Amino acid sequence: MLKKYRSHYRSNIKLAYPVVISQLGHTLVALSDSLIVGHKSSVALAAVSLGNAVFTVIMMIGIGISFGLTPLIAQENGRNNLDKTGKLLKNSLFINMLTSLFLCALTLTASHFLGYLGEPAEVVLLAQPFMNLLGISVIPLMLFLTFKQFAEGLGFTKQAMRISIIGNVLNIFLGITLVFGLFGFRSFGVIGVGISTLTDRTLMGLTMAIYVLCARRFKNYLVKFRAARLSFERIINILRIGVPVAMQYLFEVSAFTGAAIMVGWMGTNQLAAHQIALSLAAITYMMASGLSAAATIQTGHSFGKGDFLHLREFAISSYHLVFIFMGLTGLFFISLNHVLPLLYLHDLNVIRIASPLLVIAGLFQLFDGFQVVGLGILRGMSDVKVPTLITFIAYWVIGLPIGYVLGFNFHLGPNGIWIGLLLGLAFAAILLFKRFQWKSRQHL
Repeated sequence: MLKKYRSHYRSNIKLAYPVVISQLGHTLVALSDSLIVGHKSSVALAAVSLGNAVFTVIMMIGIGISFGLTPLIAQENGRNNLDKTGKLLKNSLFINMLTSLFLCALTLTASHFLGYLGEPAEVVLLAQPFMNLLGISVIPLMLFLTFKQFAEGLGFTKQAMRISIIGNVLNIFLGITLVFGLFGFRSFGVIGVGISTLTDRTLMGLTMAIYVLCARRFKNYLVKFRAARLSFERIINILRIGVPVAMQYLFEVSAFTGAAIMVGWMGTNQLAAHQIALSLAAITYMMASGLSAAATIQTGHSFGKGDFLHLREFAISSYHLVFIFMGLTGLFFISLNHVLPLLYLHDLNVIRIASPLLVIAGLFQLFDGFQVVGLGILRGMSDVKVPTLITFIAYWVIGLPIGYVLGFNFHLGPNGIWIGLLLGLAFAAILLFKRFQWKSRQHL
């Protein structure tokens, strides 16, 4: 079996590792924000947790909409229809910029209603201005995502990776400087990490756009970009994939946001502990999401060529890789569950709550990896409607309701809520794998 899939492993890893690092950049922004303010106070950490939890739901809508471009670009590249790639980019840019304005307005509005979520008043007071800055940052973020998804759909994955690495270094440096008032700046506290995030995303968006539009390697793909007109048909085709993908992200991320809100009802320490476990699990999720994006590119290219044998081989090799990676990270979380919280703070009460959450997070690593790769494979085949329904049932019919009952009725606290999420992930992983098997065998 290893001999059969060896070339696919290499091909997937070559495509995936830059996407992994680039995808990780979105999570590292929130993680670095948490690490920086966590050393200021537990209230500041809880505020960043709350702001990021709500904003992440909104941001994932944008990421999902932008992802509608990738499988279409991969499929047209597989068919060697290079004149259509520039036209798709032009229409996607219009959709994403319009979406960014809507998401910015939505974030600014949502920040005014944080006080109605039942969170501690001191946490809400710090979270609101931080969230307003995140809302403005969604505009350059969508610009970055537009050109990133275009390049990655063509198989060029390293450019966004390099920009993400530089951007995250800048974000950490600016965040530390502005939060603690270094190099002559006054201390901005939580607002400081908001300013650093906005600056980082603005520079990343402009850099990615300029690179794609000016680099020679994209010249043949952009022949029709400048002259292309907006096409209702192309906009609908992009949205036909992008909207369901956005809903998939929305159902999953909003479930975790709902979990954060429920944990917040239990107290500030519980919310801070939840943020620690969630931010660590989000790192591995984004890395698995990179493998998923690579699977979308490979399966989309094979789907466009009509090569369904290689499509299945690329897909199965992706499952193998995510099984190995997420299995190892699960063991890592479980074995170091008392040590990892120390990266954030030294409050023993918070660490005592966070440690068992990391054990549960370790257990659901495999299910999380399998479901995200399954979604990526099916997106490459333009199969998004049924997977969207599966994610809705998994998180909002199974995960959150069971988590609420275990957490409050059975008095398991945050542990009960995380067990509910574990069961939802397991349901999604199993059904998405069965869906892939059924869809791919139809074409053989």
